Amino acid sequence: MMEVKAKRGRKAGENAAPASVQVLDRSLVLLSIVAEADGSTLTALSDKTGMATSTVHRLLTSLSAHGMVINDSDTGLWTIGLRAFEIGNAFLRNRKVGIISRPFLKRLMEESGETANIGIEDDGNVVFISQMESHAPMRAFFRPGRRGPIHASGIGKAILSTWSDTEIGQLLSGRTLEKFTDKTGDTLPALLRDIQEIRRRGWSLDDEEHTVGMRCVAAPIFNEYGETIAGISISGPSVRVTDERVAVFGPMVRDSADRLTSAMGGKRPEEL
Repeated sequence: MMEVKAKRGRKAGENAAPASVQVLDRSLVLLSIVAEADGSTLTALSDKTGMATSTVHRLLTSLSAHGMVINDSDTGLWTIGLRAFEIGNAFLRNRKVGIISRPFLKRLMEESGETANIGIEDDGNVVFISQMESHAPMRAFFRPGRRGPIHASGIGKAILSTWSDTEIGQLLSGRTLEKFTDKTGDTLPALLRDIQEIRRRGWSLDDEEHTVGMRCVAAPIFNEYGETIAGISISGPSVRVTDERVAVFGPMVRDSADRLTSAMGGKRPEEL
């Protein structure tokens, strides 16, 4: 009798796998774009993603069902949802600096009269994760989650100052250092010269290098292994953050960074 062998076919649903991955990928891209704005229309999201309006609406409806985005029926604008916020907070819980830093930010803001910030490095950028705003009418503001260029940021340069020149070169290799103002250090040699000075004094200065009229003084924060995990800073308009105040803010920020490092069980490397 001839033996009939069962055919080795794909399991049910395997053909749909690539399509499912594409839907997930598109949804995540769309979610990121929604998160970047304070409100986006369906048409604007379609233009930014290059997807058909009907596709964008279908994805948004699915994301909305999971609480990831919400729609204002009066304006038609789509914004980030509560569930996405909760998921983002899970990241901050794991990065305990976001929680432990709050009293340090408050004290730094009160002592300086300027906005205090916490930021981390991610893929060659600075990501702001927490802030304590100044009470002054004119003040710096960095929305949590906002990314900034590492070479034109007080926190970015403070973090880079704890890396070797070789590591900095490897990070920035092949990248164009954008020139935002006349004061931006837009070449690796210029940045490394600035880094040398930051290492000497223990704190960094963004001297209107990203935004004309704004200054930022920052220092690095370390974990228990002496590795840099974040930076803390004071930011404010240059009319208030004068050279005289920068000289005061520098040691103030470094001291706050050291105290926050200790509160987290971290330690400053002996060579710094």
